Amino acid sequence: MKILVVEDNERVAQFVCKGLRESGHTVDHAATARDGLFLATTGAYDVIVLDRMLPEGVDGLSIVHALRKTGNKTPILILSALAEVDDRIRGLRAGGDDYLTKPFAFGELAARLDALMRRRQEIAPLATLEVADLRLDTAERKVTRSGKPIDLLPREFKLLEYLMRHAGRVVTRTMLLENVWEYHYDRQTNAIDVHISKLRRKIDGDSLPPLIHTVRGVGYRLGAGD
Repeated sequence: MKILVVEDNERVAQFVCKGLRESGHTVDHAATARDGLFLATTGAYDVIVLDRMLPEGVDGLSIVHALRKTGNKTPILILSALAEVDDRIRGLRAGGDDYLTKPFAFGELAARLDALMRRRQEIAPLATLEVADLRLDTAERKVTRSGKPIDLLPREFKLLEYLMRHAGRVVTRTMLLENVWEYHYDRQTNAIDVHISKLRRKIDGDSLPPLIHTVRGVGYRLGAGD
C-alpha cells in the first residue's frame, strides 16, 4: 500500500512510518496540516493516517472535510488522544473511515489499515460501465457508442459517469450539484442544463436512439426508452 501519514509528533510519526515501511508499505509523511492536505490532494494514496490535533491548533477534521468536499474518497484512519464517544462520532461523521485513540499498539493500527483496504476493494466501483451501446472506460478515460469514440471534456466525462452509475434511475439537479459540481456552482445556475445539452448532442447524435432523458421538474435519467 501507499500510505500518507499526517502526524506532527515526531516520536509517533517515526514509530508509525518505521513500522509501516518494515511491513512493506510505501510511506510519505507530513508534519503540518498544509503539507498533509497538499500531499493528499496531489498524490495517489491507498489510505491516509491522520492525526486529529495538528500544529497551530488545526483540527485534522478540517482536512477530512476538505478532501471529502472535493470528492476524494481515500480511506482515512484518524489518530487522536481525544477518546470520548462524542469525539469518535464527530470524527467518523466528518468523513473519517476509522478512529484509533492514542496510545495504540502498532499491530492494531496495521490490522485496521488492512481492514480499510479490504473494505475498499470490496466496494471498488466498476472500471467499465455499459448502458445499451454506450460504453465508458474509467481507467482509459474513453467513451464509445456503437463502437465509435466520443470525445468528452473532463466535466462532461464526470457527468456521464455519474449518470451511467445511476442508469435507469432519476438523478436530480441537487444530486448532480453535490457529486459532479461539488457545490462549486450556485444552485440557481443553468450550468447543469448547459452541460446536459452538450453531452446529449455528443451521446445521442447521429440519429441514434436517445439515452439521456429529461424528467420534467426533477432531473435526468440515462437509459434506453422514454
